[in-house]
Amino acid sequence: MQEVSIGLLGLGTVGSGVIQILQQNASDIQNRCQTRIKVSKVLVRNLNAPRNIQGDFTLTDQVEDILADPQIHVVVEAMGGIEPARTYILEAFKNGKNVVTANKDLLAIHGHELLDAAKEAGKDLLFEASVAGGIPIIAALKQSLAGNKITEVLGIINGTTNYILTAMTEQGRDYQEVLEEAQMLGYAEADPSADVDGLDAARKLAILSSIAFNSRVTVNDVYVEGISKITAEDIAYARELDSTIKLLAVAKSQADGIEVRVHPAILPNTHPLASVNGVFNAIYLVGDAVGETMFYGRGAGSLPTGSAVVSDIIQVVRNLNTHSTANINCTCYNELPIKSEQDFKSAFYIRLRVKDEPRVLATLALLFAEASVSFASIIQKQKKRHEAEIVLVTHPSQESQLREALDSVRAYGKVLSIQNVIRFESGELNDE
Repeated sequence: MQEVSIGLLGLGTVGSGVIQILQQNASDIQNRCQTRIKVSKVLVRNLNAPRNIQGDFTLTDQVEDILADPQIHVVVEAMGGIEPARTYILEAFKNGKNVVTANKDLLAIHGHELLDAAKEAGKDLLFEASVAGGIPIIAALKQSLAGNKITEVLGIINGTTNYILTAMTEQGRDYQEVLEEAQMLGYAEADPSADVDGLDAARKLAILSSIAFNSRVTVNDVYVEGISKITAEDIAYARELDSTIKLLAVAKSQADGIEVRVHPAILPNTHPLASVNGVFNAIYLVGDAVGETMFYGRGAGSLPTGSAVVSDIIQVVRNLNTHSTANINCTCYNELPIKSEQDFKSAFYIRLRVKDEPRVLATLALLFAEASVSFASIIQKQKKRHEAEIVLVTHPSQESQLREALDSVRAYGKVLSIQNVIRFESGELNDE
């Protein structure tokens, strides 16, 4: 039986998971692709660092030991970051090697360049693990759903923020307290900004929407808001509205272009994504043929992410065996415009602190009506003497209309503060 040698760049969380899966499932993997897959060399920073992973492979701190080795056919990049990962992948293609990567940051920024390099070299660049860990969403979009026109992608694709919002919802706790707990448990980094500010989800959404809509979307095209302004009060009002708050990645393909945004959103409890809790991820898709479908699972971790990497390795090996590498690389054959945030359309939750006086609510209704924004529901509660809190839920409107209304509200002397503004997302493409 033939053998394919792997060069692994990085032996951290993902790299260790890849080796563990290849070792523990070696017999099944060998039978599934009729090939022995052997990790022959592993690039590490420190040759002498203690490690839990053992195996019949050589450790090296010189990347050329892998990139220049003619016996290595597949390079697996599990380092993360932009550089030197980008340079190493490009060098691997120049040396005639196929590449598997889990690097969402790199693909969200330099995906076009890397896919073009793979095409020029006639090699595979597979990246299932770059989005949603062990959930097989990239292969589903590129293969299983290839007969569909995808119109909508909604995703919970960051486990850290989902853990925080779930804890706030279930336990009534404040954001800062839960964030500190998430850091203590290892669900959030010491610097959590990439997660809680929505940047991690934006990178993943850029990759997903590029594939779903066959048109290039970069991370800079994605409108982003984080979760730091969500309070226990907002969570409670969402519950009163029979809804829940999630950090949602939203991509929609419409007649006038692509809408891509990441932000907190209020979801009705009837929506499939509303029950995705803890560190789990889920992606909800709408296709013209398949209708609604959802993919659910663990979005991070050594073995879930390693599972996605190994699936790509197996696909590369099968392609090598049939001399069919580079058969599905870049699929961005469209050039669709990216919509401005002013043109986004959704319903809104607006929480206001106002003077508790006659005609305040009537005046607010007039100010919103002048911007062509109407209310679907209103909640008013007295907070203290001469002061009330009002929650307005609007019908769907253009973002530009909502901003016009809010400018008028800020200028209205009876409004003490705008406490929060959160979008509603029903999951329907044409929210009328």
